[in-house]
Amino acid sequence: MVPGSYPPILDELGLGHPTGLVSVGGGCIADARIATFSDGSEVFFKCAAGQAEMFAREAEGLRTLAASGAIRIPEVLAVGKDSLVLEMIRPAPRKKGFFADFGQRFSSLHRHRGKACGFHQDNFIGATAQHNVPINGSWEDSLDETGSDWPGFFLQRRLRFQVRLAREKGHGSELERLLDLAENRIIELIGSALEPPVLLHGDLWGGNFIVDDQGEACLIDPAVYFGHREADLAMTRLFGGFDASFYQAYDEAQPLAAGHEERLPIYQLYHVLNHLNIFGAGYYEHSRQILQKYVD
Repeated sequence: MVPGSYPPILDELGLGHPTGLVSVGGGCIADARIATFSDGSEVFFKCAAGQAEMFAREAEGLRTLAASGAIRIPEVLAVGKDSLVLEMIRPAPRKKGFFADFGQRFSSLHRHRGKACGFHQDNFIGATAQHNVPINGSWEDSLDETGSDWPGFFLQRRLRFQVRLAREKGHGSELERLLDLAENRIIELIGSALEPPVLLHGDLWGGNFIVDDQGEACLIDPAVYFGHREADLAMTRLFGGFDASFYQAYDEAQPLAAGHEERLPIYQLYHVLNHLNIFGAGYYEHSRQILQKYVD
């Protein structure tokens, strides 16, 4: 986007032309800015000429999370093919007990159940397509509230998709071979603690939450679907950024099943593979080492 210009979608807000545009750092996919208008109001917007429907799918994910009422989500103000406009949230200092409150609210999010593992539409995790069709058919026709479809869903829609993509991107076939060898153990482990599928943020790391104007957590940049809550929590532990009180509060509200530490790297593998496919070979060895853990 040319400096000083703005996307036409801002005209849909009925606020007139923006009087100020300020770039916001931190994103690796989109050009993010804050627009100010003559009445003093502000909005956050981002633009990218990337994947078709990327912003529409993000908007749907945000609205789905917001409908749970469990935790603050920026309001979607407008969405177009190449741009997304959100409520501008100016942060306050973190309130006392920030991470404990965050953990409790995140547990509340995970009480919202789905009818099967997956989602009613595909979306994106970062710049990578995320396929959400339930393993046993279309979303409309699926009904597996027990979560028994989770092992097959995670293996096929998450791990196998990513290792195939890695091969297509020139990282070789070794990861596919290791996944073949590890498949039985992976299925056994994640099938040992089945739970009903719940609403997941899908990509929660330290960069995908902000502090709102009340000093509380607010979720951004989701990759929403319904699945096992351990998958959501595993991502929070991959790159750090979450205080121990977050996990303590979560566990007090909704304890994880025994053996979750052994399953943790399996769920992290999806994100490590995705980073391999987005950012390159620096994530290859980590991916290989995780898979090697589960080879019989």
